[in-house]
Amino acid sequence: MLLLRSEMSPIDFGGLRIFDYTAGQSLDVSVATVEVAPGAGHAEAWSRRSDKYYVVGSGQVRFVLEGEPHTMKAGDFCLVKKGHRFSYSNEGTEPATLILVHAPSFDLGEDVFVG
Repeated sequence: MLLLRSEMSPIDFGGLRIFDYTAGQSLDVSVATVEVAPGAGHAEAWSRRSDKYYVVGSGQVRFVLEGEPHTMKAGDFCLVKKGHRFSYSNEGTEPATLILVHAPSFDLGEDVFVG
């Protein structure tokens, strides 16, 4: 399977632009990139289904994992284990990009948003 980003349409998710490379596929994992504009972020949530593997591809994001804030820069990695609360935001002035892998594959119905 080969997918070209130039042929994909992003999903707007509360100000995040998500390119889901494995949408609609019956795969064990899913892969996406997430563009996080300055001021944008992901609300606090946790997954009943998947571990989430994040790599910061560019820029900087503030990750909160189980209540602990961390500043992450390009090349940094964060594992959000199933059942653990997380959120992230771009508090800077430059866009950031995250590479995201879900294992098993992503299912929005299995993510729980806090508040």
